[in-house]
Amino acid sequence: MLFDLGNTLVSYYEPANFLPVLDDCIRSISHVLHGNGAAAGQNALLEKAKPLNRERDDLRVWPLHERLALIVEDEETSRDDSFMRQMVEAFLAPIFELGSIDPQALDVLSRLQELGYKTAIVSNTPWGSPADLWHQELDRHGLLDVVDAVVFCVDVGWRKPHRAPFEEALSSLGVPASRAVFVGDDPVWDVQGAKGVGIEPVLIHRAQKTSDDVPSIAKLLDLLGLLNSPGN
Repeated sequence: MLFDLGNTLVSYYEPANFLPVLDDCIRSISHVLHGNGAAAGQNALLEKAKPLNRERDDLRVWPLHERLALIVEDEETSRDDSFMRQMVEAFLAPIFELGSIDPQALDVLSRLQELGYKTAIVSNTPWGSPADLWHQELDRHGLLDVVDAVVFCVDVGWRKPHRAPFEEALSSLGVPASRAVFVGDDPVWDVQGAKGVGIEPVLIHRAQKTSDDVPSIAKLLDLLGLLNSPGN
């Protein structure tokens, strides 16, 4: 059983509504750069960030630290690893603050493991942000204790719906695609991505993004009933 992270197990923001979140992320790095004078430089940084708010057409990961280097290239500051790490953490802080785990997530994942299912999280990360910080985020929500494997896009260099993240998860679990199910909220990243590898997708729609050609659930707990339904 493979699961998406954002808006499947933990709610953060809708991708279509990311610009206000990006504004908060840029405000956060502006405080690192300018301290009390953050507001003065924030608008300029945001204007430089907006064109970078996209992903590569070939689905190759565009790492966060590369984008941040472009945003702050005119700033008079050192560019050592310590500085960039501080920038990365500042950028992600507003996103992590939004995180709210689904109240059914831990129970469902635990029950799946008790039933003998191997479980994994397979997720893209915002702006190609680093996996280690997202592992900390999973740990904060207690998710590392109830999954057998975690694969982020930055681990394999490709974003969903590319097949690489799915294949890496299957390899980690030691199961073929024909014996796997992927649960996610996005019709392209999750549904089409899973189908492209031969994994059965399940769309969690929560009253939106419904699809007629794939099984769908309104809440995570419905997954257990779907697995026990005739023919599954």
